[in-house]
Amino acid sequence: MFTGIIETMGTVTAAERTGGNLEITIRAVIAPELKVDQSVSHNGVCLTVTRVDGQQYTTVAVAETLQKSNIGLVRQGYSVNLERAMVLNSRVDGHLVQGHVDGTGTCESVTEQDGSWLYRIRFQSQFAGLIVEKGSICLNGISLTVFDITEDAFSVAVIPYTYQHTNIQYLKPGDTVNLEFDILGKYVARQLNRSPIK
Repeated sequence: MFTGIIETMGTVTAAERTGGNLEITIRAVIAPELKVDQSVSHNGVCLTVTRVDGQQYTTVAVAETLQKSNIGLVRQGYSVNLERAMVLNSRVDGHLVQGHVDGTGTCESVTEQDGSWLYRIRFQSQFAGLIVEKGSICLNGISLTVFDITEDAFSVAVIPYTYQHTNIQYLKPGDTVNLEFDILGKYVARQLNRSPIK
């Protein structure tokens, strides 16, 4: 589990296809502290560390992950948002995030607003029931508050700290973003669609 509070950005130093998988090597300040088998969120996607080598580490994204996220788009030089798994004695400053991306959205517009930034995101309308005004969403691994929701779009406002310390600063219209909708909404929707236990 994660919180959507990005620890740092990493830089992709290699991204190589191995069969249907993508092996990604990332340079990051947290690399020396990682261990093989640890979970790390990469743009909101939970991936397992498979190798650590000094200031770099390697992870692998499988076909299912590549189909449902923007991880397959990363190339050498790309910046990725990184967050290690939460520990149970820490504060949850964002919201509960699984690192299981539901799908992708598209950045429709970016508007600078005198010290903050407004992003308009288009998403698949099948997820409309999982998003509520002033609720939480995980966008490229970042916990954000949504507003101005329609059946297939929402807005998020980004403060300077988040802008400067995550790769949302590079997001431009037409770019693909990873979206994970609030787990509480998913459970409620699931129960409402099931018959009562008899």
